[in-house]
Amino acid sequence: MRQPKENSFDAAYAHHRAGRLVQAVGLYRRLLAAAPRDYRVLHVGGAALFQLDRPAEAAEWLRLASRQMPASGATRMCLGLALAKLGETAAAERELREALRLEPANAEAAGNLGSFLLLRGQTADALATLRHGVALRPDSAHAWSCLGSALLATGQAADALAAQERALGLDPHHAKARCARAQALSSCHRLDEAITEFETTIGRHPAEHEARSFRLLLLHYLDHLPPEQLFAEHLAYGRAVAPAAPHTPARRPGAPARLRVAFLSPDLRTHSVAFFLEPLLAHLDRTRFEVVLYHDHFCHDATSERLKNCAVLWRNFVGLPDTLVETQVLADAPDLLVDLAGHTGYNRMALLARRLAPVQVAYLGYPDTTGLATMDFRLTDALADPPGTADALHTEKLVRFAPTAWSYQPPAAAPAVVPPPCAQLPGAAVTFGSFNNLNKLTPATLQLWAEVLAAVPQSRLLIKGYTPNPTHLLAEAARAGLPPTRVSLIPPTAGLAEHLAAYGRVDIALDPFPYHGTTTTCEALWMGRLVVTLAGDRHASRVGVSLLTAAGQADCVAATPGDYVKICARLAADPAALAARSAGLRAALQASPLLDHAAQARRFGAALHRCWEEGKHAPA
Repeated sequence: MRQPKENSFDAAYAHHRAGRLVQAVGLYRRLLAAAPRDYRVLHVGGAALFQLDRPAEAAEWLRLASRQMPASGATRMCLGLALAKLGETAAAERELREALRLEPANAEAAGNLGSFLLLRGQTADALATLRHGVALRPDSAHAWSCLGSALLATGQAADALAAQERALGLDPHHAKARCARAQALSSCHRLDEAITEFETTIGRHPAEHEARSFRLLLLHYLDHLPPEQLFAEHLAYGRAVAPAAPHTPARRPGAPARLRVAFLSPDLRTHSVAFFLEPLLAHLDRTRFEVVLYHDHFCHDATSERLKNCAVLWRNFVGLPDTLVETQVLADAPDLLVDLAGHTGYNRMALLARRLAPVQVAYLGYPDTTGLATMDFRLTDALADPPGTADALHTEKLVRFAPTAWSYQPPAAAPAVVPPPCAQLPGAAVTFGSFNNLNKLTPATLQLWAEVLAAVPQSRLLIKGYTPNPTHLLAEAARAGLPPTRVSLIPPTAGLAEHLAAYGRVDIALDPFPYHGTTTTCEALWMGRLVVTLAGDRHASRVGVSLLTAAGQADCVAATPGDYVKICARLAADPAALAARSAGLRAALQASPLLDHAAQARRFGAALHRCWEEGKHAPA
């Protein structure tokens, strides 16, 4: 076989195809020196630079290529991808759309445009474009997987699962499809299968850190996983993502007059995290703190605008690669970086492992350690994380900064409290209710709720939540001993006001375990419904302890499953007393630390200063 000449295009392209990208780019440069307008070299050389994660150089080459061949959809597509990596979203969208206009039969262009539009929140357009891509290339695993991700993002979990399974049928080794299938299984409430699929993904693709992170979240839903094992799993994640040499951002000497505190979260929008963050930021002392907010989601709504007004700097990192986010945060130079996501969706855990600020703090969004050696502190309270055993199960130093770690902002749209239904009609049956994420309804939880119904004659259970397969959930409830005729499942409501109004159908709210509710507990209390919780041995199963104690309802905290049943039966036995407590719950919340926003913000600010002073990992 004849070898290509050493400095020829064929030699460069041979290196390129073999994955020797540095050698290929070196030869492409030599060829361009001799022929600066060679379209072929500019195009494939730009693609190679993009593969080397050098998007700025790639965009420069691809712009030149596009000038030589304006009608090339392939070049416009590559340029759009490079611009997207650079954060030039408007220009990227323009190029990606033009690529598909020029080559409407290009399935790859359709897939790239659809995926980009999904990240920008243009879901309807994204779905239509991705469906077009699948129609063009029904044999493409990548096209099916992209469509499946869009379907999941728009709440179509069953269809998303089918699309990912179609992708894996075409390419069983498609890492993204396997990880996305696991996410779809989780959304279909098939937890054991989801965890197994994540483990398969990690086994085949050890660098698929998104799968590792999502799996950690799902482990918290399991009934009988010891806290020590959970800690070991987080440590394993930390080891897997640990860089050879983390950054050592310079620490300002002395005691700065104002600490620059950056908050990183995909949830700076109408979301549970924002309900607890907004009152703290609104009351944080601006003479002592300079707030920077890093949003990481396409949704920007009225809540985002209010939060933005609390900050001196707002950035949105959605869709940007870690390299660009890393460069920007290091340039902004925050004193403290507070991560609010942990191992929940759209997180940047692998990036935080590189250390982006002298002091890094975990708070609010995740009920456990991050497992990162670079995460210095975690903010909590003594009820959610009792001193002693909890400290030994964290890579972070625990800072217990307030009577309760939460500061709740009740929704302005909340309707008025109505009396419990059982108190409105003599002899009416009691309705227990749960509006929690259905993944929290473990077999042990359902079995305990069956005991509650058995202890309260004629009582009913109302479950509210999204599931693509209601029959499956009701069958699980029946297997746990819940009488099918006494269980009702209702879907999510259209808006927040309607969601909160649904508490009017409930007499007593039930907290699941081992993963308690947080927002649901606060919402139930605000809507005048007592919540019964079971205290456990980890943060996730002690949130209810903290919230109910802060709200003055500690008698609703059970130490054992038997106590849980007894508390439910006691409350159900006296509808008049239940109604009286219901009527006073809003006032109790308003008098509690949860709604004393100014005091909680002072405690929060003191905790941030403590973290700064004690930040032992930061260089002097």
